[in-house]
Amino acid sequence: MRTYNEEARKAKKTDIMERSFACYAENGFSSVGIKAIAKACDCSVATLYLYFDNLDDLIVKSTEYCMGKVEDEFMAKAPTDVEDLWRFIDEIPYWTAKNHGKKYRLMYQVYTHPKYREYGQKFFAGVDERYTQYAKSFESKLGIPYEKLTPLIFILIRACVHYALFEDAFYLKAQIEALKETLELFIMKYNPKVRSGVVTEKAKIFKGISPQ
Repeated sequence: MRTYNEEARKAKKTDIMERSFACYAENGFSSVGIKAIAKACDCSVATLYLYFDNLDDLIVKSTEYCMGKVEDEFMAKAPTDVEDLWRFIDEIPYWTAKNHGKKYRLMYQVYTHPKYREYGQKFFAGVDERYTQYAKSFESKLGIPYEKLTPLIFILIRACVHYALFEDAFYLKAQIEALKETLELFIMKYNPKVRSGVVTEKAKIFKGISPQ
């Protein structure tokens, strides 16, 4: 059983990771020093070193933890059935950009830095595994084999992240339209409820991208 001190230490470490990541995301990766991070975390520099080996350790662990939370929030909004699929695809790019755009920009600054590239490779290897599991969980809801869903999830994620980074509406529109058409074909092929006809009027009204 965990002791109170263990739980308190875990809570404090989590708080430091969240606050430090938010500070970097708001102010820029290269313009924030250890003293500014300590101030943002409402603690001393010495306290930071009680929880992390050094600044690199803090950066790597806070990025992994906080982007894992972003991923969980993203998937928590996932569709519950075929008709809900179109709602999700229309809403999620704008929700991602509004709520997590700065975090994605920071993540790429960290993981493309030569010093942290190996951690980025490890993180995205985990992403591959997790999104495959997500696809498996959607298989029964959408009636589409997870092997077909997995690459489509990556297409959607890439479109959302690209829009969050650059607000490139042309790229987003092109990706989403291709994704929707592919999904419609897969639904018609694999979902027994709609195999012989049209999905539903509600599900068919999906051309274009809904306004933010």
